[in-house]
Amino acid sequence: MKQFPSKLKFKKNHKPKKSWLYLKEQKNFFPYFGQYTIKALTSGLLVYSQIEACRKSIRRALKKKGKLSIRVFTGISWTKKAVASRMGKGKGNHSRWVSMVRAGQVICEVGGVSELLAKKALKAGSRKLPMETLILKNLY
Repeated sequence: MKQFPSKLKFKKNHKPKKSWLYLKEQKNFFPYFGQYTIKALTSGLLVYSQIEACRKSIRRALKKKGKLSIRVFTGISWTKKAVASRMGKGKGNHSRWVSMVRAGQVICEVGGVSELLAKKALKAGSRKLPMETLILKNLY
């Protein structure tokens, strides 16, 4: 999985406002690629290492069966200045890449496996995420 975007319109992002935490997801709440999904119940930030740990644990539980699709991407850079730096001299360097996840957003999906195996894999993956999640089955 790619960690950060290859091209950026701007070099560094503003910090996200806290108001987006209280909004519900309006677009990405239906599963598209698989029958079983991990859905976020609370809002928060996902770091690339957390998404990668979730992906690895799901892949390990699936044992190379089925199809896994990740629906979030870490496209926002988080900057940090050096510890002993003085005021001024611009914004700090990129320290990590994050993804903003709203309540109700689908994080990842699994398809092409049995229900028992999919739920077991998604439960293992949801333990790696720092927010409350729900495992859902697509009814369509």
